[in-house]
Amino acid sequence: MSSPDPQVRAARNHSARPSPDDQPRAAALRGDEAPSLRGPVVAVTGAASGVGALLTERLAASEEIKQVVAIDERRGECTAAQWHILDVRDPAIAEKLRGADVVVHLALDLDLETDPAARTAYNVRGTQTVLTAAAAAGVHRVVLCTSAMVYGALPDNELPLSEDAELRATAEATGVGDLLEIERLARRAPRAHPGLNVTVVRPAVLVGGTDTALTRYFESPRLLVVAGSRPAWQFCHVEDLCGALEYAVLEKVEGELAVGCDGWLEQEEVEELSGIRRMELPSAVALGAAARLHRIGLTPSPAGDLAYTMYPWVVSGSRLHDAGWRPGWTNEEVLAELLEEVSGRHTVVGRRLGRKDATAAGAAGATVALLGAAAVVRRARKARRRI
Repeated sequence: MSSPDPQVRAARNHSARPSPDDQPRAAALRGDEAPSLRGPVVAVTGAASGVGALLTERLAASEEIKQVVAIDERRGECTAAQWHILDVRDPAIAEKLRGADVVVHLALDLDLETDPAARTAYNVRGTQTVLTAAAAAGVHRVVLCTSAMVYGALPDNELPLSEDAELRATAEATGVGDLLEIERLARRAPRAHPGLNVTVVRPAVLVGGTDTALTRYFESPRLLVVAGSRPAWQFCHVEDLCGALEYAVLEKVEGELAVGCDGWLEQEEVEELSGIRRMELPSAVALGAAARLHRIGLTPSPAGDLAYTMYPWVVSGSRLHDAGWRPGWTNEEVLAELLEEVSGRHTVVGRRLGRKDATAAGAAGATVALLGAAAVVRRARKARRRI
């Protein structure tokens, strides 16, 4: 799939060409030296894996970027980048950022299996350290990546939401509390560090080597639909996210940026395209069972994750569109890739099952897991009483 924002290179014609010895000086006087000689130095945290690795490779290959500084706790595969191995919470990162023009902070832990307290400590402290270090090192722009989930999934959300829409999410879904705190740090940083510009990129449901509660939704034998809800699905491929981040790095756009495919899919369209039938349950049953299963440790996903499958949180992406960015993927194409990625995986209410467990669970696995939650809770309570 071609990049949604191909770099445009302009070739200038000159009737009189300087001699080879005079070419560098003449080029400097004309201001048309190679873009890589006058582009920004960009530091990327979390550069060894995931979106960070993809962005590092993309920027290192760009003639509009002078140099890429890659920061992570292990060395990644991009040989064109200059690597520094350290934890982003280490204040020594300030020295590694010296000389950089832009920092893209992608060192976040949103793993469903990570202890929530440890996850928050890493995400929030890491972002605080990077922002402070960037200001101390003389960096003029920091690009942060959160999620469109910060807008919240609510029945009265407009379709689509503008970037300026109020952030109405709560901390009840996986990692969203961390993302809201990062958003708060982003708003506060320019006041605490005058001259520091902070851009925040908020992708829709991210697909492409990702593992989240929302991608696991499509690993279930049935698509859980809460009665009376109005889901609207909008995806964002990691390639498109990297394109949007590159726009922010090159200062083609700034501020709060939402990114995703154009438009959205209704639940009925998702079911038709995926071939996965729905399992519809009353709200009280679905939310209550999800909360109980999470509380006793049988599923990594809290009940708050369900809201994002119940109500719309589609974004317009108008600021990126106004700047000339366009997604290279459609919602239908991203959904098809997601289904290919999760093929062979089996998840029931957010919990991964082995192949043997999945076969035993069968097509009714999700129903059994949800409606059997009360029995599971009763057994757990009896076991605690015996202890």
